[in-house]
Amino acid sequence: MNYDQIMQLALERGFYFQSCEVYADAQAGFWEYGPSGVSLKNKFVELWRRELVRRDRMMEIDGSQIMSKSVFEASGHLTSFADPIVGCEKCKSIFRADRLIADATSIVVPESADLSEFDRTISEKNIVCLKCKSKLGKARKFNMMFKVGIGPESEPAYLRPETCQSIFVDFPRLFKTMRGKLPFTIAQIGKSFRNEISPRQSLLRLREFYQAEIEVFCNPNKLDGIEKFSEVENTEIRVMINDGIKSMTCKQALESEILPNKLVAYYLGLLVEFYQKTGIDVKKSRFRKLADKEKAFYASVAFDFEVETTVGWLELVACNYRSDYDLKSHASISKEKFEVLDDDVKVLPHVFELSMGIDRSLYTILEHSFREDKDNDRVVLSLKPYLAPIHVGILSLVKKDGLAEKTEEIFSKLRTKYDTFLDHSGAIGRRYRRLDEVGAPLAVTVDHQTLQDNTVTVRMRDSMNQERIKISDLDSYLAKEIAYP
Repeated sequence: MNYDQIMQLALERGFYFQSCEVYADAQAGFWEYGPSGVSLKNKFVELWRRELVRRDRMMEIDGSQIMSKSVFEASGHLTSFADPIVGCEKCKSIFRADRLIADATSIVVPESADLSEFDRTISEKNIVCLKCKSKLGKARKFNMMFKVGIGPESEPAYLRPETCQSIFVDFPRLFKTMRGKLPFTIAQIGKSFRNEISPRQSLLRLREFYQAEIEVFCNPNKLDGIEKFSEVENTEIRVMINDGIKSMTCKQALESEILPNKLVAYYLGLLVEFYQKTGIDVKKSRFRKLADKEKAFYASVAFDFEVETTVGWLELVACNYRSDYDLKSHASISKEKFEVLDDDVKVLPHVFELSMGIDRSLYTILEHSFREDKDNDRVVLSLKPYLAPIHVGILSLVKKDGLAEKTEEIFSKLRTKYDTFLDHSGAIGRRYRRLDEVGAPLAVTVDHQTLQDNTVTVRMRDSMNQERIKISDLDSYLAKEIAYP
C-alpha cells in the first residue's frame, strides 16, 4: 500500500479530487470532497465534538473567515507569518528554501531560521534551480496571507490563516455572556487559507483547508490544579525522546517532567483517546517537542502530534502553549480589556492550543484503514463503522421476481436513520467489493428466501461472514453494529 493507491481509491470512490480539474489553469492546493469524503468528514467532525467538545464542556463558535487588518497586526501575522523562498536568476522559478534544501541534501534547516542560513547552505552544497540548473538568488520571506479588498474602496482585510484569531478577539464577550470560569475552553471548526508556495500531495498541504482548533484559556498560576487530569492519567501516549519514541502514561510523562504541567498533560491525553476512536493506529504516533527554531512565533512551548504514514511522519495537531501572547497583543491594539476575574483576582489568561488539521487526519484514517485482501482478491477500507461513508448497502440478489421491490421497501425504512446505498445492478460479488472499497461495514442482501420468511442475509465487511436475520430485527441490529464505542 502506498500514497498512489490511496489517491486512486479517493478518485474512484468519491472521497476527494482536485478543484476545477476540467480546466488547464486550475491552481494547485485546492481540493474538493466528493460524497464519500463529505460523509466521512462530517462523521469525523461529529466524533471530534463528541469526544472533545462535549466531553470537556467546551464552547463552540463559528467565526468569520474574513477578518480586519487590525486583527493580524495584533496577532503578528502581517510581519511574521512568512515562509523562506528562493528564486532562479534565469528562469525565475520560485522554490520554498527549506524544502529545496531538504530534497537536495537531506539537511534540515528550520523554516524559521535566519535567511543567511539558507543562503549559506545553498552555496556550500551547490544547490541550483531544479528546472534549469541555473544559479539561485538570495533567500527572502514570502507572507502567506490572502489579502482581500472590502467594499468599493477596497479596504484591506484578510482571509484567516488559522481559525483561532476569532476565538481570541471574541474571548471577552464569550467569557462574560457564558458566565465563564477559568480554565475556559473555546473550540471552532472551519476553513483557513494560506498561500502556500508549493502545495503538494492532495490533502497533505493545501491552500484552503479545514481546521478544528481548541483554545484553553487558563490561569498561569494554576496549571497543575486540574482535577480532571485523573481521567487521563493512565492513558498511554508516545513521546519522542532523544530521537527515540517511548510509550508512557500521561502521569509518567508528567512525573518525568517531559510534559510541563497537568493542564497540558490532560489535553494531550484527551487527544490520543480521540484519535484511538478514529481508527488511526496510535502505535504509529508520537508527540515531538519542537526546538526553538521550529516553534511558531507565538509559542513558548510546542508539541506536534505526528503519525507515521507511507509519505513520512505527518503533523496532525499542533499543541502550542501560547502564553499571554495573543490576548496581550489584541488588548494593546484594540484598547479593550481582556483581563478576567479568577477567584476575585484579575488575570490575563494564558492560552494552550490544540490546532488540528482535518484534511490530513482524514488522509491518515484512509491510509491506516486501507488493506489488500489478496486471498479474496479485494481491497478493503476497514473504517470504524460509525465513520464509514455508507453504513449499509441494501442489495437485491436479482432485479426480477419481486426482489427489487422488496429491497426498495427495506431501503425506504432505513435510509432516514442510516447512510444507506441501494444497488440492484451487477454481479453480487462485485457489488460487495465496491462496498468494501468505500468502507461500508455491512451489506444486506434480499433473495428469494426473503419473500418466504421475511429474513435477509447480512454480510460483514472485514470477515466476509454472513448471517440470516429477520427484517423486523434489522433496525436494532444495525444500531448495535454502527454505534459509537
